[in-house]
Amino acid sequence: MFHPLRVTAVERLTDDSVAVTLAVPSELRTAYRYDPGQHIVLRRTGEDGTELRRTYSLCAPASEAPEELRIGVRRVEGGEFSTYALKELAVGDTVEVLPPSGRFVLEPRPGRYAAIVGGSGITPVLSIAATLLEREPEARFHLLRSDRSAASTMFLEEVADLKDRHPDRFHLVSALSREEQQSGLPTGRLDEERLAGLLPALLPVTDVDGWYLCGPLGLVEGATRALRGLGVERNRVHQEIFHAEEPAAGAAAPAVRTPAPGSATVTATLDGRSGSWPVADGESVLETVLRNRADAPYACKGGVCGTCRVRLLSGEVRMDRNYALEPEEVDAGYVLACQSHPVTAAVEVDFDS
Repeated sequence: MFHPLRVTAVERLTDDSVAVTLAVPSELRTAYRYDPGQHIVLRRTGEDGTELRRTYSLCAPASEAPEELRIGVRRVEGGEFSTYALKELAVGDTVEVLPPSGRFVLEPRPGRYAAIVGGSGITPVLSIAATLLEREPEARFHLLRSDRSAASTMFLEEVADLKDRHPDRFHLVSALSREEQQSGLPTGRLDEERLAGLLPALLPVTDVDGWYLCGPLGLVEGATRALRGLGVERNRVHQEIFHAEEPAAGAAAPAVRTPAPGSATVTATLDGRSGSWPVADGESVLETVLRNRADAPYACKGGVCGTCRVRLLSGEVRMDRNYALEPEEVDAGYVLACQSHPVTAAVEVDFDS
């Protein structure tokens, strides 16, 4: 459930991003424990009275009983929540926050790990790398980050501090897409072709125990293809998308059979309670549940964050988009409620699994 947390710091990182720190009361610290790489969902009421929810990754080293939570927020064009965070949010304000969640995590253990990140994709990877290097002396971490310019680079000082504290175990390579730099890689985007040629020169690609890709959809997809072409096993590649464009207007949905309007029923279990409700024409599973259970978990509604992950117990659904679930999760029967539309007359899902 959401709890109001007090803002204790709003630090300017770049012209279009800030780091926000939230205090966690002592009685909630167990509930807000988090693994490196997880995120939180923030909620507020918009100017038009509608509820806004946004997901932001935690950037500090993981803690079993955190006294505070620190996130990075970058302004998104037209983004009401990010604009509010940069222009209005102030120390002393309160924000409603869900406990941490997410499966883009790395539990500290010996080995060699690497990340390819773009822009604000550094946020969860900063927590992953800092936690790993702090807790596991037999681990190494390689970070390849891409930003538009030096001035737009988030958490520049924090990453430099990691390099200073772990010079033999933390390897950093930076690329700028719109600005020349005195050291590092030549200017340009990190696309599939460039990564395929670059990565083998930087590290032993197939010896890496886990790859963590985070940032815009294009970067993550290009990096995934490059790693596949270099012989990296799929189960060693983990990804988190920070933003994906909406499908083009008029784009055709996959041709599948669907129940007649109003004839489908969704049964959902949430917090140990079950209910069954008719599906209105065109509704997703999440929309049907929200009409009857306002406490159903969600954030982006775009198939990106994974907050609305459910296990499909029976029936069949069409999932329009999926940028949050690993193939193993889909194989195990998990779907995104916000993207799932009933294909059979009866569908049963479990939010608690």
